[in-house]
Amino acid sequence: MFKISMLFLAFMALAGCHSSNRVEMEKIIFLHHSTGQAVWLGSTNRYVYRLTRKGDVQKYFDRYNRSHKTAYQISDMKFPQALPYGGRNYPYDYYNIWVKNAGVHPYMEQPTLEMLTKEYDVIVFKHCFPVGFIQEDTGYPNVDSEEKRLENYYLQYGALKQKMHAFPNNIFIVWTPPALLKKATTEEQAKRTHDFYQWVMDEWNEKGDNIHVWDFYGYETEGDVYMNEAFALGSGDSHPNAGFAAQMAPLFARFMIDCMEGRVD
Repeated sequence: MFKISMLFLAFMALAGCHSSNRVEMEKIIFLHHSTGQAVWLGSTNRYVYRLTRKGDVQKYFDRYNRSHKTAYQISDMKFPQALPYGGRNYPYDYYNIWVKNAGVHPYMEQPTLEMLTKEYDVIVFKHCFPVGFIQEDTGYPNVDSEEKRLENYYLQYGALKQKMHAFPNNIFIVWTPPALLKKATTEEQAKRTHDFYQWVMDEWNEKGDNIHVWDFYGYETEGDVYMNEAFALGSGDSHPNAGFAAQMAPLFARFMIDCMEGRVD
């Protein structure tokens, strides 16, 4: 009996040792354009892809993998591509590619969610700051309209949420809309962008589902409706500068990890 107990304890010790060395693997894709690229690169931000040089987000994941015995694999992709699609990445465009033209084949050479969800566990996407050039509503919302209006955004985001819920085994992370500098927009457009942001945070975002929202707008505006000038690339240029991007990169990386490890709802 004593020998059996000792063998059992030895087995449990070995099992525990194996468990402590378990390697978690997740594949993450970050879909972006220039604003996302700035944060992706962080302190190495020069608005030029350096194919042989890792940005701050990747470096954060490398350090985390080493210290936590994980194997998270993160990569980025310009989406949608300028050719042949046109490079626009606003609510209509994600709806157009992923909902209206969904399927197992690319739409205008852009991967659909059916394709992305097979290759990646976590899909992260965002808009460029022209998403904030929002016109006044007409009273006739149209999900198939490219016009930047709140009434259209709400319908397109509703369709996107329903589509993402169709892939419950994947995690989706959406950035809140990037803000514009005061000199780059109008007061009315800034207020509409804030309304869209607030709607995404308070109404569109649901607890307990597979979609998480990273509050980039909140970091950029610090409670205002305009991007803080100290964070901008230049006068009138609403791209993040290298200093602000370097601050955001580890926050963004940590948020993704927290989502994957169940610390964010």
